[in-house]
Amino acid sequence: MTAADLFAKTFDRPPTGVWSAPGRVNLMGEHTDYNGGYVLPFAINLRAHAAAARRDDDRVSVQSLQRPGELIEFALDELDPADGSGGWASYALGVLWALRGAGHRIGGLDVVLDGQVPSGAGLSSSAAIECAVGLAAAELYEIDIPRAELARIAQYAENNFVGVPCGLMDQMASCVCEADHALFFDVRDDVREQEPFAPHDEGLAVLVIDTRAHHAHAGGGYAGRRKACEEAARQLGVPYLRDIPGSALESALAQLDDDVLRRRARHIITENDRVLTMVDLLTSGALRDVGPILTQSHRSMRDDFEISVAELDAAVDAAIDAGALGARMTGGGFGGSAIALIHAASLDEVSRAVEAAFDRNGFAAPQIWSPHASSGASRES
Repeated sequence: MTAADLFAKTFDRPPTGVWSAPGRVNLMGEHTDYNGGYVLPFAINLRAHAAAARRDDDRVSVQSLQRPGELIEFALDELDPADGSGGWASYALGVLWALRGAGHRIGGLDVVLDGQVPSGAGLSSSAAIECAVGLAAAELYEIDIPRAELARIAQYAENNFVGVPCGLMDQMASCVCEADHALFFDVRDDVREQEPFAPHDEGLAVLVIDTRAHHAHAGGGYAGRRKACEEAARQLGVPYLRDIPGSALESALAQLDDDVLRRRARHIITENDRVLTMVDLLTSGALRDVGPILTQSHRSMRDDFEISVAELDAAVDAAIDAGALGARMTGGGFGGSAIALIHAASLDEVSRAVEAAFDRNGFAAPQIWSPHASSGASRES
């Protein structure tokens, strides 16, 4: 059953259309977005779909293929982040709340979701829902919102309605990425460039390893890392840690009064440098040379930012031992997914090695697949 099928069954009419937005894999730049820094994600070919149609009143109804029989309905004027409106539907409801708060005249909607991006896997399932629903609402009410503005509205919804202090990378990737490209995004200066990224053209592949150690960004770990970064920037007298160049790393660390803050700052400063190095390599057609940078990033997240878990470390180590050019955890951490850059011909071999490592450690079997760089939010029908 598709989202359109369930829509027709639930509301006794076909949807006006179906909109979709992708999840994302972040090649490089973890926790750098809310530090005003650089990120390098690409959209994946797993998407959230929103079948939708206008209503004649100011109410919104949300149904999901992943939660059959659970119909959530609110008056739009009743949506309130303070009371936790919506439960699982908060990502969809929140973006409608944020659109109205931004002055856009959004009225009633019926929406059916099909979230094909695995939840809790660190692949931005929430941003995919927000961007798909936001685009559907805008087009149904004939509002022309540039994709970058829609991304900012979706981020505002996640920050202020759902309560997750995420940066802008996920929503921007879901809205503006192009097929066969990775998005270089300078968050502070709002510079966006599409970098060529088609591993299959070079006999390579990106392997995504969903460890099934699922995370939740609404927990304290993510917020705690953000708070530490903000404190480090305050002590260094800069708006963002992004403002500290790699060449000034050691002198900056010496100014901080706490070893935890030093480690958090070191990750952000060196991670920003890794993004810039990777962009140079992609631009020059040297994709095969990015492997060691991926692995350096994982070590930084494991040791300095302390956001890895045993399953992620096992996935990275097993992939590298099986011949991957490099590997790292991706996403906000505390669970989720790892990625590995591999020779396409070794996909089965590396996958088996990771599965065997998980079995030896008594972990649940991972889900492993190879995505391709996809396009951002769009209307499908």
